[in-house]
Amino acid sequence: MSSSSLPKEGNRGQMKMEGIEGDATVGGAGRYILNPTRINSEDIIFCVDVDAESLVEMKTAGVTRLDSIKQAMLLFVNSKLSINPDHRFAFATLSKTASWLRKEFSSDVESTIAAVRALSATTVSTGQADLTNLFRLAAHEAKKSRAQNRILRVILIYCRSSIRPHHQWPVNQKLFTLDVMYLHDKPGPDNCPQAVYDALVDALEHVSENEGYIHESGHGLPRTLFRFMSMLLSHPQQRCPQDDCDIPKPLMKKSAESANGEDNNVHVSTSR
Repeated sequence: MSSSSLPKEGNRGQMKMEGIEGDATVGGAGRYILNPTRINSEDIIFCVDVDAESLVEMKTAGVTRLDSIKQAMLLFVNSKLSINPDHRFAFATLSKTASWLRKEFSSDVESTIAAVRALSATTVSTGQADLTNLFRLAAHEAKKSRAQNRILRVILIYCRSSIRPHHQWPVNQKLFTLDVMYLHDKPGPDNCPQAVYDALVDALEHVSENEGYIHESGHGLPRTLFRFMSMLLSHPQQRCPQDDCDIPKPLMKKSAESANGEDNNVHVSTSR
């Protein structure tokens, strides 16, 4: 299953444009004023699936999904701190339910490296994952973040190809933003990644305060994971709906048809 074969679930949020005023009296053109709004620093919880499927080998020999996830998180943290050194990070794991790996939020890179090194996976399947406790932990931390004029985001990295997660969470409690990175096998008789993906989209829409993004990959390529994680660097308060997001645009060699002027389309990478 390629990423483009997965259905778009519709616009999962509308961009809020409060404080816009129009005035068409200047030269016949519209004049718009957008009142400034505060962009809060983020507290980000990484929640990593440590089921046995996180130990599946990627297409790079000797590299597992968990190995690539660790590299991607370190890349994300270093990049995020280069944008704003006030962002903070904590870490959790997901087996049957979520539990803390490092509860204290920190901007210290060495602390992040230590937490990432401590990540390990079970060698046996843990069955169906219940996201309820993850949402409960996040909601509790989100209230503390708000008291400090910060916002909270959860980045869930999920690796099970045939087991849909479930949760029990009130629909009117949206206190944080949820992003999802889904790594899976290609579809076959023993798995159903499409059904799992749909369940993850439902969970995202159910709990996200701001526009949450979901990306998936069944290719087994670390660079694909890194590319999607770099897209999650975008601040939740500055995002457009994911269906309107057309980045990154890959640099592709022009085909013979394009060289002959027969193909003038811009090729855009899609995440779903």
